Amino acid sequence: MSTPYRERVLDHYQHPRHRGHLEAPDRVGEAENPLCGDRVQVELHLNGTGTVAEAAFTGEGCVIALAAASMLMEHIQGRPLEELRRLGEADIAQWLGMDLRPARRACARVALEALWAALNDS
Repeated sequence: MSTPYRERVLDHYQHPRHRGHLEAPDRVGEAENPLCGDRVQVELHLNGTGTVAEAAFTGEGCVIALAAASMLMEHIQGRPLEELRRLGEADIAQWLGMDLRPARRACARVALEALWAALNDS
């Protein structure tokens, strides 16, 4: 039986990186996809230079939503906040390594929207 998802996507879904809560996060953001119920919360620890020292996510959702959240957490570690504000849907699609159909774009974007909410949390 073949699967519609690439091996890397399934690996991040089955073995998510940086999943869980941070102790006393500096920033927290949450987003959901009302079409299918995906929900992701992103927590950030920042260091004094305006970069992400540590990031983690929690949530429930489909394979694409949770794999994208896991990949996003890997990519934002050590990055400056200004750089993270420029991340977009194309970055997520590239990390996933797949073209996203319109119905799946919202699934992939939910973690990114949670990150944006965390960046705006002051």
